[in-house]
Amino acid sequence: MVTTRRALALGAAMAAATVLAACGSGQVGEAPNQGGQTGAQGGNKKLALVPGVQNEPFYISMQCGAEEEARGAGYELQTNAPQQFDATLQEPIVTGLAATKPAALLIAPTDDVAMTEPIKQVKNLGVVVVEVDTALKDTSVAVSTITSNNEQGGRLAAETMSKLANGKSGSVLVLDTKAGTSTTNARAKGFEDELKKYPNLKSAGVEFTQNEPDVAASKVTAALSSKPDLIGIFATNLNSGEGAATGLRNAGKIGAVNLIGFDASPSEVEGLKAGEFQALIAQDPATIGKEGVKQAIAKLDGKDVKRNIEAPLIAITKENMSANEKYFYKTKC
Repeated sequence: MVTTRRALALGAAMAAATVLAACGSGQVGEAPNQGGQTGAQGGNKKLALVPGVQNEPFYISMQCGAEEEARGAGYELQTNAPQQFDATLQEPIVTGLAATKPAALLIAPTDDVAMTEPIKQVKNLGVVVVEVDTALKDTSVAVSTITSNNEQGGRLAAETMSKLANGKSGSVLVLDTKAGTSTTNARAKGFEDELKKYPNLKSAGVEFTQNEPDVAASKVTAALSSKPDLIGIFATNLNSGEGAATGLRNAGKIGAVNLIGFDASPSEVEGLKAGEFQALIAQDPATIGKEGVKQAIAKLDGKDVKRNIEAPLIAITKENMSANEKYFYKTKC
């Protein structure tokens, strides 16, 4: 089983390497503009960014921040992302970096265990590894990890849910993505822990959506049937939130069940305006990207590196959204 997987990964890696070698900057998951040249001074001026998934506003915003920082420092950033948030799709992209050997790799691991060996292989080539957004359980691989305090984000969501409930009693469902996703798992944990402080709110458990909106919608439908006192839903990421909104819409429960999403993509912001979401816990992905590049270059220059950096989080509601537009995510740089 392992031997077969490695053989398949090697073949996919060769294909990924060919694609990456032709890439410039561009949008997450798209073939970037060709013709970018490696900086002449200082040797290797190539940086690689491997986000968690293609075409997601959070990762596009992260890429925009990383590109801006890299460009200002005289580096070239190449971005290549898997089509789905899946370690089996991300692995060949990472192993394909052996052919291009960037000076540093900025990566959002799609699995905190499964991606360890592929990333280690790249590190063993002398490539500096910086984790952005998600992280491996093995803390010896990366020189720096830049992420939101996701557990605190979950706590903020539970606190916001209590305010929205305004003393009303009921059960609350958590929609997580996949087991082994460090960021969303931490959000779910923080939420569940904080919820215990509010006796009027009872946990309806954590359901995994496999990062698929359709699965999230079906989970909501099932919860509405089995939990007639359902008062709230916390969705730990974009796809789970959009699926939850669909499930509530189909059941005619928009506004009757408080929905809190994580992130501030254009669709979620529109959902907040329309009343489909009652709150969003927004991150600052552009800052994560910028700090990722800063720490990578610091390591390359032999300067001090910060091992762990936290980006800000904020609870956005319909009432305060106009004052917090800087946290809205982008669809292009």
